[in-house]
Amino acid sequence: MNRRHWITLMAASALVAMPAAHAGDETLIRLLEKRSCARCNLADADLVYADLREANLKGAKLQRANLSQARLDGAQLMGADLSFTSLLGASLRGADLRGAKLEGTDLRQADISGAQLDPGALSRTHWEKARGVSATQLSFAELHNAGVEASKAGRQPEAERWFSEAIRRQPDSAISWVARGISRNEQGNVEAAAADFNYAATLYRAQGEESESRQLERAAVSLVQPEKKKPGGTGMGSQMLSGALAVIQFLGPIAVKAFVPMGI
Repeated sequence: MNRRHWITLMAASALVAMPAAHAGDETLIRLLEKRSCARCNLADADLVYADLREANLKGAKLQRANLSQARLDGAQLMGADLSFTSLLGASLRGADLRGAKLEGTDLRQADISGAQLDPGALSRTHWEKARGVSATQLSFAELHNAGVEASKAGRQPEAERWFSEAIRRQPDSAISWVARGISRNEQGNVEAAAADFNYAATLYRAQGEESESRQLERAAVSLVQPEKKKPGGTGMGSQMLSGALAVIQFLGPIAVKAFVPMGI
């Protein structure tokens, strides 16, 4: 079987269950053979495991396409429509995604190391466990929310790093100081946790939130004074930090994602 026939078979298999109005044989053949299909209509295409390294896909319509596990390192995806596209586990190292539409895009477990993205581009994507995500690519809310998710999953060192990045981005956010304090306490770093609670208390007081401020100050004291601790615990009783803990436990994303949930 020559290379042309092999590519034709590959393209034909990718067209299974695809409406005729979407990508056709020649379009997919061109993409797989030439790795160049700027502004092509590839909506709903099945390109699982496709090798598209350095491919020119500028302005391509790839909405709802399945590019799970695809290799898109160095690909040119400027202005491409990747709305609700699956890039689960795909490699996008060094890809250019500037101007791309990423509404509801599945980037879970993908590698986006060195990828070029617009500021805030990840805010409406699913990027859990993606590799190469830089704090500079995320907004304050996204940084904080990443910490919340890591904390809920029991990954406290990771949660602390995200909360620290959120604090660097927005130092006057009391809730991030509280969250980092809880994460540090979970790791046994009680002195640092107490310092976070005390600083959060000053921020709450400056905002006129006296009750929350006093609650956090008492929590900080309970951490560093062993005689005030309860047996078998850190001294942070459910009543003492009920407000702060409830906020963290049930916080969810600061900015709720409005896109349609994934159907997988």
